[in-house]
Amino acid sequence: MLFDLIRPLLFALDPERAHRLTVKALKTLPVAPGRHPQGLAIGIAGIEFPNPLGMAAGFDKDGEVPDQLLGLGFGSVEVGSITPRPQRGNPQPRLFRLVEDRAVINRMGFNNRGSESAAKRLAARAERPGVVGINIGANKDSPDRIADYAEMARIMAPLATYLAVNISSPNTPGLRALQDEGALIGLLDAVFAARGEKGPPVFLKVAPDLAPADIDAIARIAADKKLGALIVSNTTISRPPLASSHADETGGLSGAPLKDLALQRIRDFRAATGGSMPLVGVGGIGSAADAWSRIRAGASLVQLYSAMVYEGPGLPRRITRGLSDLMQRDGFSSIAEAVGSE
Repeated sequence: MLFDLIRPLLFALDPERAHRLTVKALKTLPVAPGRHPQGLAIGIAGIEFPNPLGMAAGFDKDGEVPDQLLGLGFGSVEVGSITPRPQRGNPQPRLFRLVEDRAVINRMGFNNRGSESAAKRLAARAERPGVVGINIGANKDSPDRIADYAEMARIMAPLATYLAVNISSPNTPGLRALQDEGALIGLLDAVFAARGEKGPPVFLKVAPDLAPADIDAIARIAADKKLGALIVSNTTISRPPLASSHADETGGLSGAPLKDLALQRIRDFRAATGGSMPLVGVGGIGSAADAWSRIRAGASLVQLYSAMVYEGPGLPRRITRGLSDLMQRDGFSSIAEAVGSE
């Protein structure tokens, strides 16, 4: 109800300024354990998630409020993307609300304050409970992006429940080329070597804009390298029919229009991996029904971000309560039972 009252004020502001104010507001919240409906816990990659709903990377780029987000009812929070050196990102304006479409277009460009700054904050909360993944990226002007990922893996491995390797942002020129088979093998080898044998599991975040051959190659490499999970998917450079005046802005599209494409990619990767690789469903999730359809299609976990812009901080608890109801309605005793059951 409070969000409904302040939403017009937030929407009167530039989206990026509104986001900064939201993060500042979250910093004022007390750090308290999240409450989770019974029966929603699920384990993947050796990690026990208290519920399958996570906050996707991009909201808390610098690792400022992971514990406050967990307190809203998320089962996990993925901070970042974080790069070795501070990065201003692309010129403003670079973030656009597509209100009529319940969507967002961004071309942020991995803006963040760098690894040193984030590592200090994440080290300070390292003894607290909660699943906090760290999404790592490369600097735009780096002469060796694979070396950047390796450096980030070395720095962040001791601080992360899991590492998410982000090679799928459309806003850093050439980054998605790392999804090509040869480049991806070299990248993952470097990340695993830098992480160390006892480091956290490695998740790989891929784009939705992939050809069938790309999906098959990534699935094969993920199995060979024993990744913890595939995060499917990042924002899309495609443009389904949109009503907003911002529809032609360049950047990655997220939110409701991505739902069908992202759902299909979960099905594609489920088929390509034979169900052997845990999947994290991202893109167009704004309700318990959306999350449930992704789980039934093969996702062990789901993440959201853009829906929070339109629904506010009460959304995580509404979704987890709804998931509990849907699980009972359909006769499942656990989320794990429902994964891939469509």
